[in-house]
Parts: sequence; structure tokens; C-alpha cells
Amino acid sequence: MVSSFWFSRLRSSSKFMLNSFKSSPRTSYFHGFSTTHFNKPTKGSNFQHKNDPFFSWSSSLLPLALAVSAGSFSLIPNSSPSLCDSSSIEARDFSLGGKGSTEYIVKGLHKKVPEELIDELKAICQDNITLDYDERYIHGKPENSFHKATNIPDVVVFPRSEEEVSEIVKSCDKHKVPIVPYGGATSIEGHTLSPNGGVCIDMTSMKRVKAFHVEDMDVTVEPGIGWMELNEYLEPYGLFFPLDPGPGATIGGMCATRCSGSLAVRYGTMRDNVINLKVVLANGDIVKTASRARKSSAGYDLTRLLIGSEGTLGVITEVTLRLQKIPQYSVVAMCNFPSIKDAADVAIATMLSGIQVSRVELMDEVQVRAINIANGKNLPETPTLLFEFIGTEAYSREQTKIVQKIVSEHNGSDFVYAEDPEAKKELWKIRKEALWACFAMEPNFEAMISDVCVPISHLAELISKSKQELDASPLVCTVIAHAGDGNFHTVILFDPSQEEQRREAERLNQFMVYTALAMEGTCTGEHGVGTGKMKYLEKELGIEALKTMKRIKEALDPNNIMNPGKLIPPHVCF
Repeated sequence: MVSSFWFSRLRSSSKFMLNSFKSSPRTSYFHGFSTTHFNKPTKGSNFQHKNDPFFSWSSSLLPLALAVSAGSFSLIPNSSPSLCDSSSIEARDFSLGGKGSTEYIVKGLHKKVPEELIDELKAICQDNITLDYDERYIHGKPENSFHKATNIPDVVVFPRSEEEVSEIVKSCDKHKVPIVPYGGATSIEGHTLSPNGGVCIDMTSMKRVKAFHVEDMDVTVEPGIGWMELNEYLEPYGLFFPLDPGPGATIGGMCATRCSGSLAVRYGTMRDNVINLKVVLANGDIVKTASRARKSSAGYDLTRLLIGSEGTLGVITEVTLRLQKIPQYSVVAMCNFPSIKDAADVAIATMLSGIQVSRVELMDEVQVRAINIANGKNLPETPTLLFEFIGTEAYSREQTKIVQKIVSEHNGSDFVYAEDPEAKKELWKIRKEALWACFAMEPNFEAMISDVCVPISHLAELISKSKQELDASPLVCTVIAHAGDGNFHTVILFDPSQEEQRREAERLNQFMVYTALAMEGTCTGEHGVGTGKMKYLEKELGIEALKTMKRIKEALDPNNIMNPGKLIPPHVCF
């Protein structure tokens, strides 16, 4: 599993090559800002920031990339352009994935990084700072995302303590330089892009377990520790942290995106499993959001405000997590169906039966075919459900028999289950490596991954409608669902060099989002907004909700340095 993750990282880094954008023959300026291009570095390149065009927010006057026409810019003098002015935003040629946007290359405003700030960061971080182009390039291109930005970070810092993070943020706020927090780099909606350049704060050096209370079943950790590393630490104590997103995800990033995973149907999402946080705000203040009590009615729920804020309100430096007992016994079952609607109906019927399953995962026949190709399996290429039942041995077996009966009443077949640890691991491996298996069908393609979620009673209808549209498309599309809580993903494979394929992938993704919203669902169940989902938020939440978010953002981050251009669409104004 872990090796698959690193293989993916190497694969995506090596195959990615962004062609240079064609420039206008004349130089364009806007309020002293310019937009820069970036190209893949050559091997062995040794970059010094004095000669590096990417080090500065345009230390020289560079052509404005992807310019539309001279008449489409508003050249009104303003030393501090407002990102709340929708008319001027439409006039500028930079895109942050706003309302109606179909762009995946995120453009931004790039300003010269003061030498004074670089000196301050060196004093704070000592040797834990880099201006190396290759390192900045890697931090500016998410490994699992097709989203790209025209700029990359100007500097990457690797803080070792909460105090260092606070000092870094204070310096950036003083100089009004953007900050992008960075964790495991597994997010797929462009959360860690640096469209405005600035400072990337890589939190992976902060990975200590700071406090562990076995009797209280909670643990306090730094944000850079991965969930898999944490569970290895907890296993000897008979405890585990129950959220399981992609391999490589870190606790800080999981909080920032409000992620979940296959176990959410039993244990809830990140918002249900975090007791409190410590966060560095935009002015450098360190705030603890709550006590360690399991429940509290004291004041605003700052913990839940910051979970899912995607680095736009602060940098998470400490997390206290709720833990669970490792189940005494478990059974993993798998069964097949003639149609994806039958499979979805069984997932719904299982949840309505009152059985407390820990996992209910659905794969369509295309996904199963991908697994066969990637792993040399010979599984029946039909819609498939995977279940996990936990508890005592007797209870787990009883649940298995009840669900087997439900399956037989909905045209299910080939119901098999495993109790042996190695057999269970092998069955579950099929699902955990599903994403990487997709690339076995189209090794050189990118993947656009949908993340819609609906009330569970609408799941079968949503999947059926989506499946009809996906099957009619010329693109290869697979369906993977956390069927127990109404959340499903579609992996849409497309050739990044073919614009018509990218647009078809975008059309399919949009179809599923709008269909889910019509069913009172959401555009993102667990992946977060980033830059990729901003265009759907007004339709889902309404403009007043977005204005409220904008007011919170401006109150906590008046200089707009915290991961700017993410989460809140740029057209939202007061």
C-alpha cells in the first residue's frame, strides 16, 4: 500500500511537464503585479535566487501569461487591490476557480518577495529553509492532482516547533506575503498550489506524539505525523485512530480538509474525532480551541470552525484526537450484483437494518476490471460490494448472516467472507489500491476524481444516473463508493494533452455535482474544496453563507495571507 503511494508520487512527478505559456509580445502590468510562467527544471540545474525568475514575485517585468486583450484589464491605481471586487476580478486575467470556471490552471498575482523577509526566515529556521527550484517545484505541484498553477512557492520552510511557525507567520504577515501550509501532499483539489508564490510551510518535520492518555483514549500529536505512523505507535496499546484516507496523509492535512475514509460510516469524519486544536493565526497568535474534555458547551466551537478551513484561517500546530479500541474480531465479506443499482440498494437496506457495519464499499465493473489488470486477479467483472463487520466473534458472524440474507433478496450472488487475518487483508487490499489500479488501464493519463455525497436514500438514484452518463462517455470511468454514508467517487481518466478529453471529464464531473446538489447533497464529501470545487459552492450553500465565510476570513486574516485563493470563491463580495 505504502509502496503504491510512493510509486504514484514518482510517477506523477516524472510524467508531468507543463508547456510554457505563450506570451503577448508586449509587457502588461497591473498594479505593479505580474504573472509568471514556470517550466520543468533540467537535471542538475543549480539555481540562485538572484538569477531565478521564480524567486521573486516578478523581480523583473515579465509578460502577463495567458493575456486576453488590453481592453479586458482595469488599470486603476491601487496599492492594495481587493480580492472582493468581483468586477475587477473578472477584468484581470487571473483565475482562482471561481463561479462558472472551467479552468484547471490556476493563475495568480506574483509580487517580489522582500530580501528582508528571506533574511528573517533564515534567522528563524536556520538550515531548515530552501530556495532550491526543484524543491519549490515539487511543493508547488500536487502529486495526486491534475490541478496546476502558473506560479510555485518562492521559498519553502520546514519549521520544527510551534514557536517557529508563529515567528514565520508574523514575518509573512508583516510583509504581506502569502502562506501555503503543506503536509502529506495527498490532496487532489489543488489545496497546496501556490498561485501567488510566497512561502510554503512544510509541516512534515513536526511529527511528535506530545501526550498519550491511554485511559482517556486520546492522544495529542503534531500535525506532520501520518495516520498510518500514528496507528503503528498506538497498536501495542490496543488502540487506533479510525480515519483512513489515502496512504501518506498527515493529521494536520486531514484536519484542514475535514477528511474521512472508508470507516466514516462507523466512526464519523475528522470533525467527530478531533477534541481540540492549537492553531497559529495570521498575526502569529497561538490559539488553543478547547479543553481535553470529551464534551463542552463553553463558547464558540472554534475547533469545528478550523477543521475544514484548508489553511485559510490558520496553521494547525497541534491536534488532540479521540481514539478507539482495536476491534476484538472482524469479518470481511464480498458479493456481486447484476447492476450497480442493486448493489446500492443493498447498501441502503443494510444501513436501514440497524446493523452497525464498519465499512460498506462499492465498486463498479470497470473498477473491478482495473483491479484484475493491475493485480493479475480473476474477479467477476460485475458491480461488487465489500463489507466489514466488527465486534465479538459471535456478533460479527451474526451480522454477516443477516447481510447475506439481504444480499440474496436483491439479486446478489457469490457471497464470500473471510475471517483469517491474511485472507481479510487480501480482500481489503483490493479496495485500498483501487485508485492506483485505474492507471493500469491508462498509464499515461491523468485522473479527475469526483467526490459527491447525498442523503443515503438518494444514493442508488444518483449512482444509476451517473453511471448512464459515464458509460455513454468515450472516457474510461470507474466508480468507487463509500456506500454506507452516501459518498461516491468517480475516477475519470483523460489524456492531459487532449483538451477535448479534459473538457469531457469536466462535463461528467459537473453533471454528477449538479445531480447531487439537486438531491440535497454536496459537491465534496471528503476531499475538500481547494481550487477545484469553489465554482460549485454558491449553488450548494448560497451567497449569504459564502459572505459569512468571507467575513470570518477577513476578520481573522485581514491581509489575506493564509492560503489565498482557496475555499472561498473570488466573486464573493460585500
